[in-house]
Amino acid sequence: MSESAPDTNSSDAADAPTRPFRAIVDADAIQMAVELVDALFDECHLRLEAEGLRMAGVDPATVASVELTLGRAAFESYETTGVHTGVDLSRLGDVVQMADSGQLVEFDLASETRTLEIHIDGLEYTLALLDPETIRRPPDSPSGGFDFAGEVVADADDFDRAVRAADMVSNHLALGIDDDEDAFYVEATGDTDDVSLALPAEDLADLTTGEAHSLFSLDYLTAIDRAMPTDAEIRLRLGIEQPATIAYEFADGAGSVEYVVAPRISSH
Repeated sequence: MSESAPDTNSSDAADAPTRPFRAIVDADAIQMAVELVDALFDECHLRLEAEGLRMAGVDPATVASVELTLGRAAFESYETTGVHTGVDLSRLGDVVQMADSGQLVEFDLASETRTLEIHIDGLEYTLALLDPETIRRPPDSPSGGFDFAGEVVADADDFDRAVRAADMVSNHLALGIDDDEDAFYVEATGDTDDVSLALPAEDLADLTTGEAHSLFSLDYLTAIDRAMPTDAEIRLRLGIEQPATIAYEFADGAGSVEYVVAPRISSH
């Protein structure tokens, strides 16, 4: 009796690894995620981890960095074996923006061609990914090691009002906390005009006082402000001539983003 040939279509095939990343996500969530990082950078690190998708980047001047997470809860389905790659945010943004609100976007990563296949209804787009070694790497803990004196929790509308007011008179603005007055304040000084906005603790969602004052380039804060959802509740941490962190959640709490912006050191 001859031996039967091994069954190559059973357990071996069943145990064969799937593609390193496959997912389906609502268009609104992925569009917002890409837009929030694309506000500052053209390229970023993309990590596809068990807990969800993570994007991180730092600008060439090392003034600003961002770390964004879109957790598994934001996805209709999510499978990954763990991937670290790079992505061109402008091109990715152009593709996902083609989806209508509420539409589903499907992703399928082909490791052999280093491409991300994107499906939106009948549209199929193959996006070439980038070597992460060619992209500036942000610090492992972007906001770690800083001496924050206080924390402010405010509506996005208040931040937007402060940034737009400062933009009328200057190209930089100061963010601070007045410990004595128990208030968060914004100041901008121009060649001829000045602007200031003070928000006492009772007008804020939360305020942890501690004397803080730092000057920042308005270019970065304006870019962050423009991408920010209007209904966001933002958390700012501030110190004396220290970076500021700006953090909030999106996608019904399934996503979170934190920006770190370095200060301009005062000359006086």
